[in-house]
Amino acid sequence: MKDLSKRIFSGLIGFALLLFIVYRGGILLNLSVYIVAIIGLRELYKAFEKIDVKAMYMVGYFGTTLLFLTFAYKPELINLALSLSVILSMCLIIFKEDISIKDSSLTLLGILYIPFLLFHIINLNDTKYIWLIFIISFGTDTFAYITGSLIGKRKLSPNISPNKTVEGSIGGIIGATILALIYANVNNIAKPIEIMIISLIASIVSQIGDLTASKIKRKAGIKDYGFIMPGHGGVLDRFDSIIFATPVVYYYISIFII
Repeated sequence: MKDLSKRIFSGLIGFALLLFIVYRGGILLNLSVYIVAIIGLRELYKAFEKIDVKAMYMVGYFGTTLLFLTFAYKPELINLALSLSVILSMCLIIFKEDISIKDSSLTLLGILYIPFLLFHIINLNDTKYIWLIFIISFGTDTFAYITGSLIGKRKLSPNISPNKTVEGSIGGIIGATILALIYANVNNIAKPIEIMIISLIASIVSQIGDLTASKIKRKAGIKDYGFIMPGHGGVLDRFDSIIFATPVVYYYISIFII
């Protein structure tokens, strides 16, 4: 009971902090996303160490910082930031005997997986559309859990996440869509059909993000990525679905709505 109370309390604090940061937007949001990306990348590299991968932390932090600066201030230079990260990583294979191609490759994968995908939040900073990322991601998680607990029978992916069910997955999609439709109607930001499509796609992708992070944890033999929030694990344990949903929401809005 004490652990449950701790989990609920820390969850409420974290949720309130998230609401405040997104509401304030601006540089506060940008810096917060940067910090989350750095912590998340470190957690991922620590997990890689469990499977005998020597991730190059400084390359990861360097690439993350370059991507942050380009996303925030010079979006036209994003490809340059990625190119420099690749070149630096490959150079270390030449000059450091203890760095393998696998080490270099997974270091770069970490940069693409966490900061690159997550930094798309910056592109929606100070817009009403940014809330769709969190509404859909958290809505999917919440309604998937409720639906799965009530009527879940068929396992969605028993080898990766035994507690997830097909019924829960469908319930998550429906619940997230309803929440997104309510939000869009109140703020008059898009047509219902557009919101339904983006919610469907982003909800499915967010669940794939969750399963991806769970697969890595299973391979690494760890329960949580970290302990940043009591009872909730690390950054990746909380943002795994958001990481995948963010670029989907951003690009759909950019191409079809704005």
